[in-house]
Amino acid sequence: MIFKNIHPRTCRAWLSLVSPRHEPCFYSTVPLQPVPPLTQTLQGYLRALEPLLPPEELNHTRRMVQEFGRPGGLGQQLQEGLERRARHTKNWITDWWVQWAYLESRQPLAVHSNPAISLPRRDYNDWRSQLLFASKLIAAVLDFKAKMHNGQLPVEYMRGKPLCMELYPLLFSSCRIPGPKHDYVAHYGNSRRSPTHITVVRNYQFFQLEVYNSDGSRMTESQIHSQLHRIRSQSWKTDKEPMGILTSEHRHTWGEAYNRLLRDKLNQESVRMIETGLFSLCLDSPVMRISDEKYASRKAAQVLHGGGTYSNSGNRWFDKTLQFVVGEDGSWGLLYEQATAEGPPIANLLHHIVEYCEKPDPKRAPLVPLPMPKKLYFHIDRDIKRDIEQAKQNLDILINDLDVHVFNFKKFGKELPKEHNMSPNSFIQVAVQLSYYRVHNEVCPACDIASQRMFRGGRTEYIRSPTNQALKFILAFDDRTVLREAKLELLREAVDAYSELTAQALRGHGIDRHLLGLKLQAIEEGRSIPKIFMDTAYGLATHWKLRTGQVPTNTDSVMCFGPLVPDGYAVCYNPQADHVHFAVTAFNCCEDTNAETMARTLKETLCDLQELLQPTV
Repeated sequence: MIFKNIHPRTCRAWLSLVSPRHEPCFYSTVPLQPVPPLTQTLQGYLRALEPLLPPEELNHTRRMVQEFGRPGGLGQQLQEGLERRARHTKNWITDWWVQWAYLESRQPLAVHSNPAISLPRRDYNDWRSQLLFASKLIAAVLDFKAKMHNGQLPVEYMRGKPLCMELYPLLFSSCRIPGPKHDYVAHYGNSRRSPTHITVVRNYQFFQLEVYNSDGSRMTESQIHSQLHRIRSQSWKTDKEPMGILTSEHRHTWGEAYNRLLRDKLNQESVRMIETGLFSLCLDSPVMRISDEKYASRKAAQVLHGGGTYSNSGNRWFDKTLQFVVGEDGSWGLLYEQATAEGPPIANLLHHIVEYCEKPDPKRAPLVPLPMPKKLYFHIDRDIKRDIEQAKQNLDILINDLDVHVFNFKKFGKELPKEHNMSPNSFIQVAVQLSYYRVHNEVCPACDIASQRMFRGGRTEYIRSPTNQALKFILAFDDRTVLREAKLELLREAVDAYSELTAQALRGHGIDRHLLGLKLQAIEEGRSIPKIFMDTAYGLATHWKLRTGQVPTNTDSVMCFGPLVPDGYAVCYNPQADHVHFAVTAFNCCEDTNAETMARTLKETLCDLQELLQPTV
């Protein structure tokens, strides 16, 4: 089954830990996503602009918004169109959002789109242990898939509300397919003969590995382990032509190369095996050991992009929805493609893997001969070879341009803001804004992500910052004439204001998806794009210089992705009880941004906020 209008791309951040309850999996008992009131959204939009624009520009935009929103005006007409759409579709915005945010984006998936999650290093440093852990990981994922298939996957809840579970079946046997103008997502899991294989990649060579026995039973860990040994023995040397590198290209370029590649029948069959596989497993070579502090950053970057064409980037197929990375040095993680995958389901899957890997192998291997894993071959002509060489150059340029800085802040964790009746996520968001101001002497447009899965077919909504309250706090914090008690009150107001925006988004009343819907509704009706979307204020307010994301997991994992704009940052964080993991990225090509400076300032800011809450003198 192929979903041609499912396109993904961007940051996902998660605001509340999702708690599973053991009830049968369900899909349709969550409500439909509401279309927010027009007046409420326009007022929220103007409030979001206030900290970012000078008064004269704000007044100009205010007049434009008032004209758009007047009774009987264009805004009201488009609002009625959206409300009609909501009555006749499962979700009035999701298909549009996926198409617009992901599938029509032409940027490379590597760095710009696919998020990576790096998990704590396993206690080994040799290839034998690598294969043992990889076989356990494969068994864990198959166990998760079986639970999902049998209706044993617990329904997730957020803030007491059940969440839509429709994304789970789409995680397996799905792949993004490149196109010249836009991509689409192919999902093969519901076909008459569902795929029973995964793809294993080692030394840039792809193998089809069947993971079910002829009677339909899952292979045991020891069976999988023996098959991985066979794959290793067939892939001693690094393949000269890393086919996977092609998937890291600009989407238009890869789309043209894809069509050239598929002219050959052998290539068609090999690509089809990769695309239809349940998921991919990347068996990476060890990376150069450096200091422990820098190793965390290197490890996250390895999962994100493979480290370059002389490292493990040829072991990736960036279009694949799920790619598990297992390094020979004990590093491991997951890279996922956002058109189909969302953060919380991925976090749930990883939690299952971590728990499963603590248990002994429950089954003994049956004494049956196993078919040899099938190596996937490609016919590489002069054009394809040229495409690969160009892709290698471009990926290395992109990787060298990205600065990744990962650190573990150990002074406090989410318990500190909780003790002061503040939301940990809102507290960290204010800290990130203050840090940006300290580095750049201005505030900037920032987006955090709220889940919309409490609605049928819901995906995500942006939470915009800074707020007026955050700006007041930021301006006062380093002013020595302002008393501590006043700063504390301003901090509380800033955190509370962000928490209110979060609650509003979780009710389905965020502003960004609604504004996008109004714009796309105008296009749908054949109208010209409304003036408020052509206004310079709209462009400025959506130039997201801060892309943020929270990892909703109880494991010490680190999420990592690239900034949304060339002169921006991405800041991911995973708050645990007494520490917080951070990953900060920026592009080296921009002279104004520096990931290391931002990370150092963030550490200092968090320490200063701790001093404000818990003065030592």
